[in-house]
Amino acid sequence: MQTPKLKEIDLNPDEISRYARHLSLEEIGIDGQKKLKASSVICIGSGGLASPILLYLGAAGVGRIGIVDSDFVEDSNLQRQVIHGTSWINKPKIQSARSKILDINPYCEVITFETRLTQDNALEIIKPFDIVCDCTDNFPSRYLINDACLILNKPNIYGSIDKFEGQATVFNLDNNSPNYRDLVPEPPIPELVPSCAEAGVMGVVPGIIGLIQATEAIKIITGIGKTLSGRLLVINTLNMKFKELKLLPNMDPKSIDSLIDYKAFCSGENNQEKIDSLLSTEDISIKELKQLLDNARSKVCLIDVRSKNEYKYSAIKGSTLIPLSQIQNGEAIEAIRKLSSSKALLIHCKSGSRSKKATLILKSHGIRSRNVAGGIEAWANEGLPYDTKTEQI
Repeated sequence: MQTPKLKEIDLNPDEISRYARHLSLEEIGIDGQKKLKASSVICIGSGGLASPILLYLGAAGVGRIGIVDSDFVEDSNLQRQVIHGTSWINKPKIQSARSKILDINPYCEVITFETRLTQDNALEIIKPFDIVCDCTDNFPSRYLINDACLILNKPNIYGSIDKFEGQATVFNLDNNSPNYRDLVPEPPIPELVPSCAEAGVMGVVPGIIGLIQATEAIKIITGIGKTLSGRLLVINTLNMKFKELKLLPNMDPKSIDSLIDYKAFCSGENNQEKIDSLLSTEDISIKELKQLLDNARSKVCLIDVRSKNEYKYSAIKGSTLIPLSQIQNGEAIEAIRKLSSSKALLIHCKSGSRSKKATLILKSHGIRSRNVAGGIEAWANEGLPYDTKTEQI
C-alpha cells in the first residue's frame, strides 16, 4: 500500500478540532497530523501490549490500523488487556479491539486479520503497512515478525514484559539498525521459558511498554525526536528504574531472504543433542506421584516452586513451598539438600516449566530430583484434592 502524498490528505473541521493539541505542537502541526492520517500501522496481537498501542494510535489519528489475532477474550485477560471489556468475553479479540478504536476515532480504518501470523501468510499480511508493532509473547512469533520485516524492509517496534519488568526498542528502522536476531541470536530452550500465565505480570507493565511502542510509532511517522533504534530501554517497575542498553547490529540482515518453520526453529530441533543432554532430568507423572504419596509419603520430599500467592490459593498436601527465585539465587540450595538427604526429591509448579528449570539448577549443585510433569494443573485435571495446610521454608 503506497502512502498518499501529504497534498492529497485533508483534515476535515472535526478532525482539526479533534487533533487540536497535536496541531499546537510545533514538532507535529498540520503536516505531522497529515502524516499520521496517511500512515498505516499493524499490530501483531491485540493483548496487553497492543491495547495501549491500538487505543493511542487510533486516538492520534493513524489512518489505517491493522490487527492480527485469532484469540477470544477471556476474563483473565481483563487485568491488563484494557482494550477489551467484560461484555466481549468469549468473543473475538480483534472485533472487540476494532469496536473500541472506532468508538474513539471513527476516522480510522481498522483492518482485521482473524488468524495466526504464520510463515505462509506473514509477508502478505504485513506488506501493505508502513510500520509493524510486535505485541506477541512467544519466540517463534518474534523471529517470524523480525524476519518478515527484514525481507519487506519494515520498521519493527518491539516490546516484551515479564512480571514487573519490560523492555522496548525499534528494529530495522534503517540500514544501520539492529534487528531481533541481534538481541536474541538463538532461541532459548522452550522448556525453560515460563509463560505469562505461569510467571505472572503486573497489569500496568504491558501498558507502560505498549505506550512506549506507540510513542515510537508516532515519532517514526512524523519524523520527530530520537527513536529507540540501537537502544534497548529496560524498565523495572518495582524499583521504578529505567536503564538503556546499547544494541549493535551483529548479523547481515541480507542473510534473511525467506521465512522458515519458526516453531521447529525455536523448539531446538536443529540442536537436539545438546538439548537432550541439558534436559536429561527424569519426569514423574501425576498418577505416579499420587501412588508415592499414598504408599510412601515418608520417603518423598515434594517441593512446590511456584510463588507464595499461587501456593496459598492451591497446593498439594504435604508439599513444601520454595519459590524458584530462591533456588535460582542459591538461597535455598542447602535447605533442599537437607530436606532431601534421605528422601526422593520431587519438584512441581503450575504446569512443569518452572519445576523443570529447578531440577536443572539442582542438578548443577549435585542434587538429584525428578520433575512432576504437568504440575498442579495436571493434578487438578485428575480431580485430585487441594490442601492449603502446607509447609513453607
